[in-house]
This record gives sequence, structure tokens and C-alpha cells, in this order.
Amino acid sequence: MATNESTLPTTEEEWRVRLSPDEFRVLRQAGTEAPWSGEYVSTKTEGMYDCRACGAALYPSSDKFDSNCGWPSFDDAIPGAIKEIDDYSHGMVRTEIRCANCDSHLGHVFRGEHLTAKNTRHCVNSLSIKLDPKQS
Repeated sequence: MATNESTLPTTEEEWRVRLSPDEFRVLRQAGTEAPWSGEYVSTKTEGMYDCRACGAALYPSSDKFDSNCGWPSFDDAIPGAIKEIDDYSHGMVRTEIRCANCDSHLGHVFRGEHLTAKNTRHCVNSLSIKLDPKQS
């Protein structure tokens, strides 16, 4: 059993103890928070966005942009920090993104929308990430 914050849970029951019910639904059951409801949708604070489940660094704030989609959006991730999985749920084909460290659900990635020069939008649930602001 995971005995401290630095040890990753090995069972879903252990994840339930570590995460709030809403965090568990999004991070471990691939849920989605309601659009425009997340704490980081409009945040402009500089820092690093970490996985809320395990603390792994995922997205620098410099890669965050306003997509007007209702969820925090990033046009890139730290190399190796996320993994992509084909998602055939809800009668469509999408690409799910998960934390490479703990396999928690982050959201989905979309390409070809021409919203940024990188032409990529990581659409991430605020419940999946936690901002570690830069110290002044």
C-alpha cells in the first residue's frame, strides 16, 4: 500500500484514498469536468503544471494558451511526460493523453486546428493538473 505522498498507489482503492471523489473520477476513470468550471481555464500565472495525482511535471506555463474551448489548453508538453492512447469512446475517435508516470487521465490532444504555430492543443482537465507557481 502507498504509505506516503512519494509512493504511487498500486490499486484503485489506494488512489481513492489519495484523491478527492472528483479527482478520482477524472484522473482514474477518464472523466471530464464541465467546460469553464476548472480553476486553470483562465490562469495566467507562470510556473509548471504538474500531474495532480503523482506530481510529475507535465506542462510549462509558457505552453499554455487561450483556446476558448472551456478547458486549459497547452500546445506542447515536456518530452516524455505524457503518453497518447487511441480513444474510441462516445462514438468518435480521439487521442487521450495520460501521465506517463502514473497513467492518470489528463484529457485529449487535438491536431490540425491551427490555433498555435505548433498546431496542437492538449485539452486538459484542471482536476488533472496542479500549478506550481514560479517563486518571485
